[in-house]
Amino acid sequence: MSKQQVNNSISVDPASGKLGILLPGMGAVATTFIAGVLAVNKGIAQPIGSLSQMGRVRIGKRTTKPNKPLISEVVPIQNLKNLAFGGWDIFKDNMYEAAVHANVLDINLLNKLKAPLSKITPMKAVFDKNYVKKLSGTHVKKSKTKMALAKALMADIKKFKTDNKCSRLVMVWCGSTEIYIEEGKVHKTIEAFEKGLKENDPQIAPSMIYAYAAIKMGVPYANGAPNLSCDIPALVDLAKKTQTPIAGKDFKTGQTLMKTILAPGLKARALAVNGWFSTNILGNRDGEVLDDPDNFKTKEVSKLGVLEEIFEPDLYPELYKDFYHKVRINYYPPRGDNKEGWDNIDISGWLNYPMQIKIDFLCRDSILAAPIVLDLAIFLDLSKRAGMSGIQEWLSFYLKSPQAPKGRQAIHDIFKQLHKLENTLRYIGGHDLIHHLGQDYE
Repeated sequence: MSKQQVNNSISVDPASGKLGILLPGMGAVATTFIAGVLAVNKGIAQPIGSLSQMGRVRIGKRTTKPNKPLISEVVPIQNLKNLAFGGWDIFKDNMYEAAVHANVLDINLLNKLKAPLSKITPMKAVFDKNYVKKLSGTHVKKSKTKMALAKALMADIKKFKTDNKCSRLVMVWCGSTEIYIEEGKVHKTIEAFEKGLKENDPQIAPSMIYAYAAIKMGVPYANGAPNLSCDIPALVDLAKKTQTPIAGKDFKTGQTLMKTILAPGLKARALAVNGWFSTNILGNRDGEVLDDPDNFKTKEVSKLGVLEEIFEPDLYPELYKDFYHKVRINYYPPRGDNKEGWDNIDISGWLNYPMQIKIDFLCRDSILAAPIVLDLAIFLDLSKRAGMSGIQEWLSFYLKSPQAPKGRQAIHDIFKQLHKLENTLRYIGGHDLIHHLGQDYE
């Protein structure tokens, strides 16, 4: 395969052949994603919410007739008609059955996609109830050690690639939130981590086993949950050694999406924030899992860090030093996948006069997550073909608790994230970066 030279510093392999997308956790998010791509390919739906498919990037100066081609015209991304889908789940339902059970998409749409969805069946999952106490399943791998489980996953990956005649693979974690785990000694080096796999160290959760298997084989990996997963030194170092792009963590969907849009605007106008109370109700599998305090803590840590980074209270003590931030998630089965995110924001303006903002976001969790899965898969594959490895900070745009290199602060402001994403695409495509230094440069 020959590389395409796009500028003086980077060359990109063409997006030829079939791309396989592997999904640990084939429930509501995964089935909504797969069904959506199939619907788009049939011409019965639009990929709304997907930047890789519908987004445009300005190239060149800001003129009265700016050049804003589609992203697919700027960089060589994979065609949606040449994808293969696979993955693992603790339930053996095929993707049509799983999608019906998830009750996210209209049954009339699913029936139009029944044939291809029914052909996609999950492989047995690596699962341990100790990490997700609210779930139980029988479609689970059995092995004496976690290293044996990792090798079983690698065998699955190799077989899937051969059976589906894929040229390349990516993996996107769509599984549940695991119990809260802090980084420990077993996570520091790959030697310690592999020793821990052999000795069944309890600090190695199932999501880390999937991440290890993917990265070890050079398969780009994204983490869509707040689990540590690939966000540990051992796997970051391994990703560099195997030249594998990685990204994490936690899909930025409902309430946190609103925070990363609104908070930068409040800060830009130097408006004080005294308190931000957030509560969620949802009734899907994610809501059930987060009903357990140990699992909720993992999600809470992910959500709470957003405003702290955006507001920078140490630099703006008069505006944000004492702001109070509370997050709640409530499992409410009747709501299903239709999550409600409610925010009450107490702010102060000129002369410290108080005001309030209230948001009631009646969102659909999996509908917001599905295009994120697509874009992460498409852009991680692009990163791999462009020779980029390790943490892909430019994909922070999609993530609630973005992974950043050691010693570097993660960025949560969605507008800064978008600027970084667009400039990275310009760089890969061989175009000048946009930096707004003056009319001769912007």
